[in-house]
Order: sequence, then C-alpha cells, then structure tokens
Amino acid sequence: MSLKNKLRDHSVVYSGKFYYGWVIVFISSLGIFFSGPGQTYSNSIFIDHYIEDFGWSRSLVSGIYSGATFLAGMLMLVVGRLVDRWGQRVIMTGAGASLAIACFWNSFVFTPIMLFIGFLTIRLFGQGSMTLVPNTLVPQWFIKKRGRAMSLMMIGGFAGATLIPIINAWLIELWDWQTAWRVWGGALLLFFVPIAWIWVRDTPEQVGMLPDQTNSRGSSVPTLGNIAEESWTLQEAMRTREFWLILLCVAIPALVNTGLTFHLTSILGEQGLGVATAASVLSIMAFVGFPMTFVAGFAVDRFPIHWVLAFVFVLEMIFLCLILNLQTIVGAVVFAFFWGAANGLEQIVINAIWPNYFGRRYLGSIRGIAMMLMVVGSALGPLPYGVAFDWFGGYTQVIIATFICPIIGFFAALFSPAPKKIKE
Repeated sequence: MSLKNKLRDHSVVYSGKFYYGWVIVFISSLGIFFSGPGQTYSNSIFIDHYIEDFGWSRSLVSGIYSGATFLAGMLMLVVGRLVDRWGQRVIMTGAGASLAIACFWNSFVFTPIMLFIGFLTIRLFGQGSMTLVPNTLVPQWFIKKRGRAMSLMMIGGFAGATLIPIINAWLIELWDWQTAWRVWGGALLLFFVPIAWIWVRDTPEQVGMLPDQTNSRGSSVPTLGNIAEESWTLQEAMRTREFWLILLCVAIPALVNTGLTFHLTSILGEQGLGVATAASVLSIMAFVGFPMTFVAGFAVDRFPIHWVLAFVFVLEMIFLCLILNLQTIVGAVVFAFFWGAANGLEQIVINAIWPNYFGRRYLGSIRGIAMMLMVVGSALGPLPYGVAFDWFGGYTQVIIATFICPIIGFFAALFSPAPKKIKE
C-alpha cells in the first residue's frame, strides 16, 4: 500500500490548522533542558565542593569525569541503535527516568568509585541520551522548516545553560549539594517523564501527517511533495568522506567547550575573577547563544551548511584568544559574548547537518556515532586542563595548545559539502 493510501486509512488523520510537530518541538525543548543535570555547565558547579569535602585533587576528579564520559560515549552507539529500533518516545521516557535515578545516586557519593558511577550515568542518560533523542525526533517532523524548528528546540538548551548553574548555586547555598541533586531527580520523575510518555509521537506518519505539513485550508490528507528526502544507511554514510570530516567537526567543539567549562571557575580565579563571575559568564554565554540559534536556523535553511559550520570555528579561535587575558569584568563579558555566539551557531548547525546530509530513516544510528564522538570529545577536554594546572600551576600552556583544534575544524568543515549518493 502506498504511503498516501496508508495516510488516508490512518485512524488519526490531521484535519485542523495546527501542526502537531510544534508540540514535538516543545517537548524536545523540555528534553534538552532536563538533560542539564548531565551537562558540564551543571556539573562544574559541584566540582569544587567534591574537592573541598573529600580532599580529592583536581586531576583525580577531572580524570574520573573524563573516564566516565568516555565510557558513556562508547555506549551511545547502543543508544542510537535503540532509537531506530524502539522509537524516540520509549527511549526518551526511559532516559528521563534513568537520569532521575542517576541524580539520586549522585546525592549519596562519597568515594571515587561512586563518583565514577555517578558521572557515567548522568553523562550517558543526560548529556548523551537526553540530547540525542530530541535531535533525532524533531528532524522526523520537519524537512523544509528543519532549521527554524531546531532553533526553537534549542530554547530549552540555552534556558538550561542560563538557569541551571544559577539554580544549582542557589540550591547548594540554601541547603547543600546533595539536596540539589535530589531536587533534579524529583523534577525529572514528577514532571518530564510523564509528559514524554503521554505526548511524544515518533513520526508525523503515526498521527496521519507528513513532515512540514501546514494545512491552512483544512485538507485532511497531506501532500507527498514535502517529503522528498533521500535516506542513507549508516554503512552508506560511513563510505563518504564528508561523514568522517563532520564527525571531526562534532568532536572538536565538545572537547574545547567541556575543557573550558569544567575548569572555568579555576581559570577565572587564576586571573583574579571569582566564582560569581564564572557563573555569570555561563549565564551570559547562554543568553547570547539563545538568539544566535535563530540566526543559525535562518542560515542553515538558506546557505551551504558547511560554510556556516566553518564560521563556528572562526568564532572559537576568537574566544580562545580572549580567555588568555581576562582580568576585568568587561573582558569576561566580551569573552562570554563570543563563546555564546559560537555555541548558538554550533548547536543548530551540528544537529541539522546530519538529517540534511543523510535523511531521516536511519538517523538514530548515524546520530549515535556522532553523539559518541561528541561525548568522547567531552571526555578528553577536562583532563589536559586539570593536568596542566597541577604541572604548570596555570592554564596558559594548554589554552595555547587548544588553538590547533578550531584550525583543524575550520578546514574539515570547508571540505564537507553535501555528499551525493551513487546509484548502483
């Protein structure tokens, strides 16, 4: 039976003016927000408390974080395949519940082994799964409007990056770091998990719609012209040069951003700026990044996406120059502006490039590989900074060495136009 006939026979056929894909965008945005407890911008607020309370060295905590993040990245291969097999609704609900349990576990850690398990689970289910699923769900519902839909989805990400460090600091000051973890666990179980289970649908076809459907005249059957998109299997994608170059472009920002974010309080403290400034930098970065997602959505819908990706690495070079000499509040604000602009563009471009290049059908498996490299990049970021601080007593040398990363990323992006599938 043709797709058109299947849609006609579907028991739940769209007949109104509102497209359910925008509900999916909203829930996906919530998912990105609630990935926050597993993100480095959240964990960075807890690091100094672990060091102070348990007497651990910065290198030890950084090594545990890197090792746990690396293992979580390896497991994302499995998560990506599970998304293709079981669908986003099941995996999003399961990941949300698992992240809640991980938050409760982190509230009880007091040994390095427990901390490793805690970092592993929040990185796997938070930074990994709760980021992967929304970024494979929204592209199922949009093709022509994919850029702007993903821009709206990322509101949750930048809201999280803006608010969660401040919320964490407030909760820790009001009670303690253990209670802060429990608050996030409760919020996930009581709020996000029920919403995901009740309202998420994996594809528009499940409710009798098609991607990008806009039905202002109330037609009950969507047209097929909006879904002309070629899908690649993982094996087909891996045979292209562009697949591997884009993977490199995914890993580099994760490495750079995680290394800086994880040690931001210490980096700024070395230059005479306190914890409050570090929290403010994270918030300003997110505040600037939020409108940049809309710029990115416009750009990826209208310009070659690999050009936009190359510009991300130009901004990365600029903010690395700035962080080498941050001795005033004004300097910190300028640094936060460029860091936020780079992150705003990066979030949309890197998430949109996979479905734009390789289609919707096998997006879970393909994005699973990409997420693995992103998480591995995150794993490699904090450790060199921690070792550099313990060896050299500062971060100047490692920041200078980091410059090679955006230079490589810039050229990798330039040489990654959309691949063409060879017809056999």
